[in-house]
Amino acid sequence: MLGVTTSTETTSDLTKRFSPRMVTPLVASAILNPINSTLIAVALVPIGQSFGAGPGQTAWLISALYLATAVGQPVVGLFVDRFGAHKVLLSGATIVLLAGIAGMFPISVGWLIGVRVVLGIGTCAGFPAAMAVLRHHAEATGQGVPARVLSVLSLSSQTIMVIGPTLGGALIGLFGWPAIFAVNIPLAGTAMLLAILWVPKDNRADRPAPSGRIDVLGIALFSLTLLSVLFYVMSPGVGDLYLLGIAVVLGAAFGFVELRSPQPFLDLRMLGANSAILRTYLRQALSYLVIYAIMFGYVQWLEEGRGLSESAAGAMLLPMSLVAVVAAASTGRTNGVRARLIITAVALVAGSALLLLVGSGTALYALLGIGALFGLAQGLTSVTNQTTLYREAPAEQMGTASGLFRTAQYLGAIAASTLIALCFGTHAGSGGLHSLAWSLVVASVVLLGVTVLDRGLKATPVLAKAE
Repeated sequence: MLGVTTSTETTSDLTKRFSPRMVTPLVASAILNPINSTLIAVALVPIGQSFGAGPGQTAWLISALYLATAVGQPVVGLFVDRFGAHKVLLSGATIVLLAGIAGMFPISVGWLIGVRVVLGIGTCAGFPAAMAVLRHHAEATGQGVPARVLSVLSLSSQTIMVIGPTLGGALIGLFGWPAIFAVNIPLAGTAMLLAILWVPKDNRADRPAPSGRIDVLGIALFSLTLLSVLFYVMSPGVGDLYLLGIAVVLGAAFGFVELRSPQPFLDLRMLGANSAILRTYLRQALSYLVIYAIMFGYVQWLEEGRGLSESAAGAMLLPMSLVAVVAAASTGRTNGVRARLIITAVALVAGSALLLLVGSGTALYALLGIGALFGLAQGLTSVTNQTTLYREAPAEQMGTASGLFRTAQYLGAIAASTLIALCFGTHAGSGGLHSLAWSLVVASVVLLGVTVLDRGLKATPVLAKAE
C-alpha cells in the first residue's frame, strides 16, 4: 500500500524527508532523455542540408533514439530493480557523456544515427532509477511520496522537453547544429557528479535478494519482438509483412519463456491482471504520438512550408512551451486525474483539427495559438499519467514498470516519426501537414474514448497532498 499524509504529520514534514539533495540528482539524470528527444527537432533540416538528406532519411535521427529507448527502458528498469539505482545512474551518465563527444564529429548521417542510438541507451537510466529511489525511500520511511515531489520530477522533464526546440534553435544559431550533441557533455558530467555526491549508495540489504540469474533469453526475445514490430511500423508495406510474422513467432516464444521463468524479465501475469496500468501505458503512447508529431512535424513545416529559420521556428514554440510548463505545474495534485486526462484528449483533438485549416499564409498569431493548445495537453498528460503509474505499479517492480511507461511513450514517438516521413515525403509542405493532421485527429479521438470509458480513473487515491 502507498502511504498517505496523516492528521498528525503534515505535508511539509514529508517533503523535508524528500530533500533537494535527494531530488536534484534524480532530476539531473531524468532530464537527459527529454532534452535529447527535443533538441533534435530544429536540427533535422540543417543536418539534412549538410549531408544532402531528405526528411525520410533524417527521420532516423528521431527514430534511432526512440528505438534504443523503447527497447532499453524496461531492461534498464530491471537492472535498477536488481542492482540498484546508484550504479545504473552513473553508468547511464557515462554513456551519454561519451555519445556527446562522438556527436561533435559530423562524419555522416549514419554516424549521427549511431550516436543517437547510444544516447538512447544512456538516457534510459534516469526515469526508472528516479522512480525507484523515490518509491524505496517512501517504503523505508513508511510514508507516501508527496505529490509535489512527483510533480517536480515530471515538471522538470516537461520543462526541458518543451523548451528543447527553442533551446536547440538558439544553440544552432550560436554554434551550429553539432552543439545539440555537445551539450550532453556538461549535462551528463553534472548528473554524474550529483549522483556520486547525493544519491545513496546501493545497499543489497535494501532490495530483495535475487533468486536467480538475469532472464537474458527473455530480454533478447522481448527486444527482437519489439524491434521487428518497430521496423515494420517505421516503413510499412506489403513487402515487409514478413516482419510482423517474425514478431508473432518471437512474441509467442517470449510469452512461453516468461510464463515459465521463476524470475521473468517481465511479469506477464502481473501485467495481465493489472488492466489499470495497461490503460495508463496506452494513454501515454497515444498522447505522445500526437505530441511528438507536433514537436517534429510542425517544426519542420514551419521551416520548410512557412519558410522560417531554425531559430524562428524554435521561437514559435515558446507559447507551447510556456503553456505546457504552467499546465504541468498545476497538476501537483492526485485528485481530479480523470478530468485532467479528458482535458488533455480534448485539447489534442481540437489542435489536430485546427491544423487542417493551416496553410503557408496563416497568420503567425493563429500558429502560436495552435501551438499553445498542444502545450496544454503536453503539460497535463505526463504528470497525470505518472501519478496513476505510481499507485498502480508494485513497489518491488517500480523500475521495470517505469521503464515500460517510457517505452509506451517512445512507441508513440516512433509512430509519430513514421507518420511524419509518410506524410511529408521529401518536402514538409502544407499538403503533408494536412495529411498528418488527419492521422492525429484519429489518434486523439481514440485517446478521448479510452480516457472517458476508463472508470478506474475515478477511484485514484490520494498519495500525499501537496498543499
